[in-house]
Amino acid sequence: MDDKDKTLHVLGLSGGKDSAALAMYMRDNYPDLDIQYYFTDTGKELPEVIDFVNKLAGYVGKVVDPYEEVYTSNREKKDFDYQLRKHKNYLPSPQARWCTIQMKLVPFEKWINLKMEKEGYTKVISYVGIRADEPSREGFLTNTINSEYLTIKMPFREDGLNREDVFNILKKADCFADDEEVVSYRQLFVNQKTGEPKDPTDIEIEELMAVLVKQRNEDNDNQSNVSTELLRKIVEAKDSGKPGYYGWRSRSGCTFCFYQQKIEWLRLKEIYPDAFEEAKNYEKTVEEARADGTFYWLGKGTPLSSLESPERKAQIEQNHLKKFERFQKKLDRKRPNLLQIKVKVIDTDVMDDIYDEVEGGGACVTCYK
Repeated sequence: MDDKDKTLHVLGLSGGKDSAALAMYMRDNYPDLDIQYYFTDTGKELPEVIDFVNKLAGYVGKVVDPYEEVYTSNREKKDFDYQLRKHKNYLPSPQARWCTIQMKLVPFEKWINLKMEKEGYTKVISYVGIRADEPSREGFLTNTINSEYLTIKMPFREDGLNREDVFNILKKADCFADDEEVVSYRQLFVNQKTGEPKDPTDIEIEELMAVLVKQRNEDNDNQSNVSTELLRKIVEAKDSGKPGYYGWRSRSGCTFCFYQQKIEWLRLKEIYPDAFEEAKNYEKTVEEARADGTFYWLGKGTPLSSLESPERKAQIEQNHLKKFERFQKKLDRKRPNLLQIKVKVIDTDVMDDIYDEVEGGGACVTCYK
């Protein structure tokens, strides 16, 4: 590299497990690299995503929002409603991902170009959380930054780290150690008289979850609506170092991300009914605005309202359970060590595997990684 080159190192956070683990990995293993961490808030993120990014900032240092760095005075450009109007009321879809382009990539590109112009950077290295067990995935390249200046690096792939390694990094970092729900949950695993470890009964865990649900309901600032069963999954996710949404959802990204499986839409409706209604309203608004029909989040001809009947809900839940059980049997057959069969598998950790899809379902790494 030319001595005159000034290199900008950047690492984008999506609020997902892989980019978070990569940020931790780079900070711990490459402390001499001056990496600038960024997260582009679309304004439609889950509360757990924002909470997780804030906790990551405490671990890796400052996390900037490219949008805030570039658009210091015009907030409207960031708004999904503005972009929807700009795209003539055509909802984003896997075939037309303008949401990713306009609300993630464009601010990133403008931020990078601004830093190159104002701060004299001549080279950019972007670190992406693609793992060694994802041989077919590639890091994204931008539209306006010449590949001559931008280099994509995948440290996990280069160093041979897989999904299990990512989980171990998150577990070790333990970002939710001070979370009140996690603290209460972990107390169940300690004999309060002797201090010795113990295994709590399901009844003890269920009783705690009932208390925690009540506490959530009393918190006027918490818009979440959750059952004890789902809350247990949320708390167990946080106990393992992952953001709470991994207890019921397999990806970060906007609340109405069209890459969600139907079971995840049902869980969104249960936990964040207002967000589900907002997604339905977008469909209704677009339907009324476009005489030529519309794309629904689930695809043409399948509005979210079609998920709401008790019969359809039961069918989706049963289908998901069957697929999950089939996947677990397939996984058990692959395990050479019989002792590993007892390892607990969480459906949100393997959602795309369950539905025989590439991890992320084709989503851009900017959104879900």
